[in-house]
Amino acid sequence: MRATRFLMPTLRDAPADAQAISHQLLVRAGFIRQIGAGLYSYLPLGWKVHRRVEQVIREEMDAIGGQELMMPVLHPAELWKRTGRYGIQELFKLQDRVGRDLVLAMTHEEIIALHASEAIRSYRDLPQIWYHIQTKERDEPRPQGGVLRTREFTMKDSYTLDRDAAGLDAQYALHEIAYDRIFRRCGLRFYKVDSDVGMMGGFGAHEYMAPSPAGEDRVVLCDGCDYASNVEMAVSIPRPVEPPHGAEVEEVHTPDVATIAALSEFLGIDEGLTAKSVIVVPEDEQGGVVLAIVRGDHRLHELKLGRALGAAHRPAHPDEIRSAFGADPGSIGPARVPNGALREIVLDPTVAEGGYVVGANRTDYHLRNVEHGRDFTARLADIRHVEEGDTCVHCGGTLRIEPMIEVGNIFKLGTRYSEPMGALYLDEDGREHPVWMGSYGIGPARILASAVEQFSDERGIVWPQAIAPFDVWVVPIGDEARDAAGELEVELAKAGLTVMVDDRDLSPGIRFADADLVGVPLRITIGKKLAEGVIELKHRGSGEQETVSPAGAPARLRELVDAAVWR
Repeated sequence: MRATRFLMPTLRDAPADAQAISHQLLVRAGFIRQIGAGLYSYLPLGWKVHRRVEQVIREEMDAIGGQELMMPVLHPAELWKRTGRYGIQELFKLQDRVGRDLVLAMTHEEIIALHASEAIRSYRDLPQIWYHIQTKERDEPRPQGGVLRTREFTMKDSYTLDRDAAGLDAQYALHEIAYDRIFRRCGLRFYKVDSDVGMMGGFGAHEYMAPSPAGEDRVVLCDGCDYASNVEMAVSIPRPVEPPHGAEVEEVHTPDVATIAALSEFLGIDEGLTAKSVIVVPEDEQGGVVLAIVRGDHRLHELKLGRALGAAHRPAHPDEIRSAFGADPGSIGPARVPNGALREIVLDPTVAEGGYVVGANRTDYHLRNVEHGRDFTARLADIRHVEEGDTCVHCGGTLRIEPMIEVGNIFKLGTRYSEPMGALYLDEDGREHPVWMGSYGIGPARILASAVEQFSDERGIVWPQAIAPFDVWVVPIGDEARDAAGELEVELAKAGLTVMVDDRDLSPGIRFADADLVGVPLRITIGKKLAEGVIELKHRGSGEQETVSPAGAPARLRELVDAAVWR
């Protein structure tokens, strides 16, 4: 490929709104261009990387028995209504010319279950692995980070179909092997972490996370063992405190004290000896408010609370709080609650033993020494946010929290979709059972962006060899060098290497800068030393240089590419 015939609009400066390194560099290096909020075109360089990532995915999916198919993006809404997912806010909804409801798919569980209901008849038809790499649409409320969070994207989603839980476990394990190989081949640093099933449903899930300051997810890691979990599922042992046991409840006047910090200072005690009360309103039909309590030095985790409630929720308004507790916000607690609108109390286990300072449900008053089981009763649930420096429950090591990008996820769906879609099979005795399903997603664009986040420097991108847009970048300097570059391009192609020859009529310095910005791993410079039978080879990542002969270059470059690609 010749640069003079290639669409490669590099820029000196990144867009003003680009915060993530990957967003800045992919735009500057001419890989992507934005056409609207969360909508991007992949220019030739970007699409080459995307396709190389896809190829790695295909090879590893095929290796575990996956069968590639292609399913449409446009779905009849009735299918999503049957599974109860039509109400998802991020789902694009539309109508055709005669008023039929349609959706633009963000995932394809319903369609897989539909095809299974038509194609699977007997236990002999199982197991199956079906996958496709297809466009997805998501009405993302806050697209950001370039291609990290968009409204239209490409995803590999695969689905397993099995007889039972044991079969699902086996297929799940196969995908774990495939995913490990995919991310290693793409050159990423990554973790497999425990995660919540979210809107997918089912009963088990893991996420694959790539460390990056641009990541929106927070992952808890242990310095002493391999424990890794998304914060929404993480557990830990907090720093110890010593609350009193058995002491009498004492009411204390606390004028104008409405925060934990102010309460701790007013009483001269550790914040960990107080209890934080958060009042929420579940968005269901039962009515009433819920009082959620965590230790004063901890934070409530909203997703954990949502799981405990089994429903979405919102913060209670001040008038709702006063109506339920008879006091202003800041003076609320679990003891001496007036009869009214309180549905239940959900208590984090870290405040289940001993006496804590809580609101008295009387404006400007608090209670000391309030104990669960004696002064109030509550349902225990893990609803606290794990904190940096907490202790690992598995090994006693110290926990840290890192930002990461979610690049893949795997879910055990069970019969969540097969039952409403009628995906059934007959066993050996002619009895009917629902098919057990698993769902497994990977975002090629997120792999691409994560690689840029993890492998870049002040000069630009440093692509992992396996997914670079080209294997080799050639810069000829002078007319004789241009002829030699053409000959070398032919020989490198014979060696199975992809090549960009930068034949633009620009200074060597500009072309070197563009080569560094674009980030092809190996650069050949053909210059004055050609007369001596020597050309220069530079490694983009390390900056190391060596000289080779034109005749020996194909073999040497092939050796370097093979050594750099994890297989």
